[in-house]
Amino acid sequence: MADAEIEQVPAVGGMDAFEGGAVDAFESNVDAFENNDGGFEEGGEDQGAYFEEGYAEEDPVADIEPGNETKLFGKWSFTEVECQDISLQDYIACTTPHATYLPHTAGRYQKKRFRKASCPIVERLACCLMRKGRNSGKKLLACRIVQHTLEIINLLTDQNPIQIVVEAIINSGPREDSTRVGGAGVVRRQAVDMSPFRRVNYALYLIATGARESSFRNLKSMSECLAEELINAAKGSSNSYAIKKKDEIERVSKSNR
Repeated sequence: MADAEIEQVPAVGGMDAFEGGAVDAFESNVDAFENNDGGFEEGGEDQGAYFEEGYAEEDPVADIEPGNETKLFGKWSFTEVECQDISLQDYIACTTPHATYLPHTAGRYQKKRFRKASCPIVERLACCLMRKGRNSGKKLLACRIVQHTLEIINLLTDQNPIQIVVEAIINSGPREDSTRVGGAGVVRRQAVDMSPFRRVNYALYLIATGARESSFRNLKSMSECLAEELINAAKGSSNSYAIKKKDEIERVSKSNR
């Protein structure tokens, strides 16, 4: 068996023939280079384009085909949504990695601290609407209200409604608050900075509370009131309940510095 394997090894003459063929191929390439006036002009641009294409940085958004893009309710894209406030970018889940078709992921976001920061921001808005006992657990109703709200925002502003929601949250979160300091009957208020995560939570609370109060005993539906609240908050208008509360909180905390 060993003798048979030894016999299959090519002879020295075979290696010489292989080397001779390689030398002939190299000489033919050199001749072609010299005939082309010392340069590879033919196909040069294609080669450059090949290398540029091969070594270009991969963009995960560019690789998404138009038909395969995840859109909220099948209409609104997450790729063009931007968070202008750099301090809130880690706590407002509105980019492509957090894209969903529906604001109902059934995630266990309350099992660990700060995990709800990765919950899609539109779903967090829907969850904030399920308050005051009689609305607890009615998430399908909340999702339908959010869907109608986004439709109304799109009609009134002609913009991506997800971007309007993000801007409303950025403008509605108080940046400063006051806390109670002291004890034994001597208590005073001390101004403190508010963390980015609490800013997002407080903004969602104020927006949902303002929409709920304006729709109570009113001919306007909850979707219309929520859309109006979000549009006013995104503009920074004082007609928004959330903006008025934010200004009040910051004014009180400024006096307690």
